[in-house]
Amino acid sequence: MDAYDYFPDEFKEKYYIREWGHALAILKCEFKDQFNDMSTVLSSFELRKSNIISGGGGKSKVSGYLDSKLYALGWEEKSFDTAITIDGVMHATPTHKVDCVKGRVALDIEWNNKTEFYDRDLNNFRLLHALRAISVGIIVTRTTDLQISVFKPLGIEKKYGSSTTHLNKLIPKIEGGGAGGCPLLIIAVKPGAYVVDC
Repeated sequence: MDAYDYFPDEFKEKYYIREWGHALAILKCEFKDQFNDMSTVLSSFELRKSNIISGGGGKSKVSGYLDSKLYALGWEEKSFDTAITIDGVMHATPTHKVDCVKGRVALDIEWNNKTEFYDRDLNNFRLLHALRAISVGIIVTRTTDLQISVFKPLGIEKKYGSSTTHLNKLIPKIEGGGAGGCPLLIIAVKPGAYVVDC
């Protein structure tokens, strides 16, 4: 089954989708609410010109939109209080906060951060899956071709530099085993999601 078969038709135009470890089958069968939440939010998403040309500082408007829509559906930002016991001695192993968690599904949004954030997310997913805290990890990011087809014509390509989070930086990290055995779903925004609104 093609990954796009799980989603509404417009996803093929708007998103690049790739999975590892049968993430989509797990989501669709075991976590229907989370899958439906994610599909609903991504269906309504538009990559608006006004949101990507606005100034920096803090969370981007793209991340803010996706977070807020998921939070309204019962997702939450969460860090996990984990520890490992070795010979009776407990060692704290705190995790980084995950942007959006609902049940055993964890979702991080990496729109325009340093690529090291991918390492952090994948390691977090690997650890949380090994500890049976999550069943699936999801990363929402952007495709690399937005740089040429959208950002460069707008004159903002330096804001979204080659060393920031985009798909070509993520795939090698996953294929190198960065998430261990955690089933992963990657959804990357394509130029087809772009809307000129100003």
